[in-house]
Amino acid sequence: MAEHKTNAMRLLDKAGIRYRVWNYDPGDGNIHGTAVAAKIGKPPETVFKTLVAHQGASLFVYVIPVGSELDLKQAAKAAGAKKIEMLPVKDLLKHTGYIRGGCSPVGMKKLYPTYIDDSAMKLETILVSAGKIGLQVELEPASLAAQVSAKYAPLAKRGAGEAASN
Repeated sequence: MAEHKTNAMRLLDKAGIRYRVWNYDPGDGNIHGTAVAAKIGKPPETVFKTLVAHQGASLFVYVIPVGSELDLKQAAKAAGAKKIEMLPVKDLLKHTGYIRGGCSPVGMKKLYPTYIDDSAMKLETILVSAGKIGLQVELEPASLAAQVSAKYAPLAKRGAGEAASN
């Protein structure tokens, strides 16, 4: 277990949600999600990244597998928005309390509408940032969804050979 608990971990503890902490050496701190998966020895489809998008002043949080790209049309549809854009990285800390690479869906400054890629429903556990670069938490997707009031939706761009229902 990590010596220092992050806000995300404290909130999970308070909610009674079981999780496992995974530490990794981020090196220079500029590490991509698939490299994080490799460093902790987990398949990339089980490690999820947290992205923030907006439509005007409305923010939306998306949790998708690290090897995937957010499908902006699907993401907007899930949120009931006409069109969304990614939140500029320079605005991430101000709105979420997190920095790029350490953005957790748990413990943001506000509880924004949150959507988890529907591929998570097939997995026993997923990993998301614990709110600090170098730390991940592994937990049941349903527990994460309950904690952040998330809905499941198809959010990741699917490869040519991958059906949307996979």
